[in-house]
Amino acid sequence: MAKLQGFEFWRRTLKGARFVVAPMVDQSELAWRLLSRRHGAQLCYTPMLHAQVFVRDANYRKENLYNEVCEEDRPLITQFCANDPEVFLQAALLAQDHCDAIDLNLGCPQMIAKRGLHNFYRHYGVFLQDEWELLEKMVKLANEKLSVPITCKIRVFKEIEKTVRYAQMLETAGCQLLTVHGRTKDQKGAMTGVASWEHIKAVRKAVNIPVFANGNIHHLSDVERCIQETGVQGVMSAEGNLHNPAVFEGHSPPVWEMAEEYLELVKLHPPCSLSYVRAHLFKLWHHTLQIHKDLREDLAKVKNLEGLADVSKQLRLRCQEHIANRKDVDDQDGSLPFPHWICQPYVRPVPKEPVANGNSQSSEVKKTVCQKRALEDSDGSTENLSKNKLKKRSRNPNKNFCPQHKSKYIKCDQCGNPKGNKCVFNLCRGCCKKKAFKEVADCPSHGLRFKTKAERFQAEENEKKETSTSSAQLTPDQTDLQGQSQAQPLL
Repeated sequence: MAKLQGFEFWRRTLKGARFVVAPMVDQSELAWRLLSRRHGAQLCYTPMLHAQVFVRDANYRKENLYNEVCEEDRPLITQFCANDPEVFLQAALLAQDHCDAIDLNLGCPQMIAKRGLHNFYRHYGVFLQDEWELLEKMVKLANEKLSVPITCKIRVFKEIEKTVRYAQMLETAGCQLLTVHGRTKDQKGAMTGVASWEHIKAVRKAVNIPVFANGNIHHLSDVERCIQETGVQGVMSAEGNLHNPAVFEGHSPPVWEMAEEYLELVKLHPPCSLSYVRAHLFKLWHHTLQIHKDLREDLAKVKNLEGLADVSKQLRLRCQEHIANRKDVDDQDGSLPFPHWICQPYVRPVPKEPVANGNSQSSEVKKTVCQKRALEDSDGSTENLSKNKLKKRSRNPNKNFCPQHKSKYIKCDQCGNPKGNKCVFNLCRGCCKKKAFKEVADCPSHGLRFKTKAERFQAEENEKKETSTSSAQLTPDQTDLQGQSQAQPLL
């Protein structure tokens, strides 16, 4: 059967999916996908998987895909991050029989995706968006070799025209479905801001493949409005889905209903990492935990699934007690559209714009708005330290977290990682090992003995040759005598 492409793939394989659950690292696991499907989701993605680890590690494949195969969990798209065409293809070939399409992540904005070009675990996602030649090769190779379609998830450039050219390049390379997150790579964390549907609309008009929109989706009304304004085939939700799994039903149920249903699915489909479950409960109970802070601490500390379920039950009982006593009105945050115990999105506050008043204070205000939490005050105060750093400070009172006091290191001449202090090549261990192996050299600093081992091996070979040569030079009489002496019986 020929591989379906473009709109035919969307209509027949994906069944015309309009409501899509996004690929979320450590969050869109099987139990959560099944919960979302029960409440209106029509298509789900796996969490983002590392292509190289997927190829190398059989346990990683089992834990993240093979063990999660479920008939109810279709259609399903598996997403990989990669920066090497061959590695991406190998991973996709191992996964294609367990899903309906393979997605290339070109939208991850996390800093770990940026740092360094020589470490596979880094330099992927949105930080590849300027390397069009590489991306074209990756998508083209996958499209030619895979039995399932290749799709891509991207972020936009600031310029609409460049974003359109980017999308068209991926389509020409063989991308069969494109998800466009309407934010740039700099829009993340506290600076997330609002996604641009204008960019998404321009891409949809410019390409001849299905397009999914991602960004600004908190309610079902947002889904309908996005489809109308942009003309996309479907809408993907991440944060909105995490806070309300029933977002695609247009329903906002009590948090405990979703939490209890999710915990039941976790039990039915083991194994599920405890960290995933804990993270989901923190998201679901987010608004309630702002009030019941003692249970927030308990939720962070429990060590098993039963403990998490117990904390969730306590939260339910407290909420129901408040409802019975009509305290929910008193506890309701004025910024929330519903009481805190109802599933509803968490909307990040928009950073305040600095007020320009004609003097130099405006730039200082802007700097303050974007500034991260201070590591510590100049007088050594620990008020602003995180809990983790406070623990380190308790073990070592002289510990200093100020970046100015961190020890500097000399960089490796090739990759920029810290070099060995006494390395004969002035390289880090990884680069030193490659160079020493190639040149058959030693580096005592890194414990590398290629030259020594080679010389020892050569000496052993020479000794064997000398022994065999001396044996061949024995006269016939000497050989007879040697044989007679060996044949003498022991007395």
